[in-house]
This record gives sequence, C-alpha cells and structure tokens, in this order.
Amino acid sequence: MTPAEKWDQRYANTDPTAPVAASWVLQNHLDQLPFRGQALDLACGLGGNARLLAQCGLPVDAWDISEEALKHLNNWAAVHRLPIQVSIADLEQMLFPFQRFDVITVTHYLHRALWPQIVQALKPGGKLFVQTFLAPVQPNGPGNPDFYLQPGELQRLPQQAGCEPLTLNLYGQGWLPDNKDDDKTYQAWSIYQRKPR
Repeated sequence: MTPAEKWDQRYANTDPTAPVAASWVLQNHLDQLPFRGQALDLACGLGGNARLLAQCGLPVDAWDISEEALKHLNNWAAVHRLPIQVSIADLEQMLFPFQRFDVITVTHYLHRALWPQIVQALKPGGKLFVQTFLAPVQPNGPGNPDFYLQPGELQRLPQQAGCEPLTLNLYGQGWLPDNKDDDKTYQAWSIYQRKPR
C-alpha cells in the first residue's frame, strides 16, 4: 500500500460535519500572524490549520498526499467561502517555491530532510509554526520512532545547514489532548521567524 493509499483509507469515512481543530501552537498564538499574506498548511490532512488561517483572513495553500483528505477540506472551504487552495503533493518528491509564504504551519509531520526547503519557501520576516510528537515513542502516537522529535531538536533547528535564516521566537513542550479522544500525547512546538533580508 502506498502512503497516499494509506492516508486515503484513513480519511475515507470522515464525517464532513465533525470539527477539525488547528494545532495548539497556532490556536494559542494567533497574535503572531500577519494581517495579510499567503499561508501554507504543509501535510495538512483535513486542514485544521488551513481552516483557522483562512478564518483569520489569510489565503491558504493546503498540501497533502491524501486526495480524500483534500476533498473534505475543499468542500468545507467552498461551503464557507474561504480562500483555501488544495493541492495533492508528495512532499518528499517536490521542490518548494522560493520565498512564497508569509506563514507556514507543520503539524504532526516530520521529514527532517525538508527543513531547508521549508525555510527557503518562507519570505523574509515570515513565520513558521511547528508542532509534533516528542520522543520517546508513545502508545497513542506513531509507531515509527523517526516521526518523533528528539529533546532539544527544535531549539537547535536554526543551527542546521539551510536553516540558518531562522530565529526561534517561542518553544514549548507538554501533554496535549488528542483531537479524537481523551488521550494526551507529549509534544513539542515552536514558532520561528525568517530573518529579514
């Protein structure tokens, strides 16, 4: 089964009326958003971040590998008349546009080789919101240890090759509720800003 098929299967029986929450870091730091600009919800799934960003007045590109998830998001955006442009994308096989976005959100997706491309896609002064699982492997989180941040990894991101334009504005970690049930997972989150020219 391909990754696209796996995620399509997961989203196939989604209730289109069920609420879809944005990441904790985005919900709690809306004051960090610009008044205008282009946003990207990367590996968006059902688009919790995209929905909130669009409701805040930003046009949003929403990229994901799952056609099924994007169909739900596109329908929701059409009903609510919000500026969300969905695109099917295999993020590991594409080149990101250069300095196109004022805001990028990445939630529960971790492919470390993409960090330099994500940074390159941010405009000078743009913000990057990141939130995902923190090691060790958790029983109600992903089974693959590669999908977990290591302690201190987000704080060190601006020191990595290709990520030097980033400045860390905020870091946190803690137990956050899962959208699907009452379980919590241990996660880390950060907000970065790309340095001005």
